[in-house]
Amino acid sequence: MTDYIVRAVAAKGQIRAFAITSRELTEKARSCHNTSPVVTAALGRLLSGGAMMGVMMKGDKDILTIQVRGSGPMKGLTVTADAKGTVKGYPLVPDVLISANEKGKLDVAGALGPGFLHVIKDLGLKEPYGGQTELSTSEIAEDLAYYFAASEQVPSAVGLGVLMEKNNTVKQAGGFIIQLMPFAEEEVISRLEQKVTAVDSVTALLEQGHTPETLLELLLGDLELQITDRIPARFFCNCSKERVTKAIVSIGEQEIREMIQEGKPIEVNCHFCNTNYTFTPEELKEIIT
Repeated sequence: MTDYIVRAVAAKGQIRAFAITSRELTEKARSCHNTSPVVTAALGRLLSGGAMMGVMMKGDKDILTIQVRGSGPMKGLTVTADAKGTVKGYPLVPDVLISANEKGKLDVAGALGPGFLHVIKDLGLKEPYGGQTELSTSEIAEDLAYYFAASEQVPSAVGLGVLMEKNNTVKQAGGFIIQLMPFAEEEVISRLEQKVTAVDSVTALLEQGHTPETLLELLLGDLELQITDRIPARFFCNCSKERVTKAIVSIGEQEIREMIQEGKPIEVNCHFCNTNYTFTPEELKEIIT
């Protein structure tokens, strides 16, 4: 497997950790949506974070949705993930071009602007569970860490990164989520904080050849790290003409008849993978039948 997630524990269960390498799935998203470099960076970070948060869920049919809405030119992102390492997502504005930030890096925070992060978990219950927090930095990683602390009361360290090639394809992508359990001891917390603070750039570590396993070894190696699982990760959209047909049915017979009267094919676009589905007037008649 090329893209994958590792799940781990450390400090005798006081810490749980996840790490991902996600270059291929980020490149697939970039290709689908033809995103500019800054949008690719933002979307790749959220896809990586979403994929790791997805595998935190236990049910095979559980679905996680993360919506980021900002006041900047990108306007926002939406990512959906499941418990099996499958993730998909899209930007509201794919072609944002802005200057680099003061560090000379892609200005994700400037493209997104201040706003909110909304997490929705559909766990098969009567109502989905939802939590919303303000964007703390609009850099994605820190915003997810803030969400975990404020909405789920789980102290977390989140590192995410996307590195672009000169031809605007994705060179590296990945990251980690490390979480403290409620019974974590002060010494463990202190040692973890020192390790996480020392990590300046996730993409620099990936570029040095680090894997999800060695990323966690770097952070948790002296805290009795145990890798417990490896899960393939991929960008995959389950849309199909059949599913889109069901969506057309839901708009009602009268509107479909009006489309037929216009005598032109209609085109329906899937937001998540940017696939277009065309329906001729004859196909629309069959839908009514």
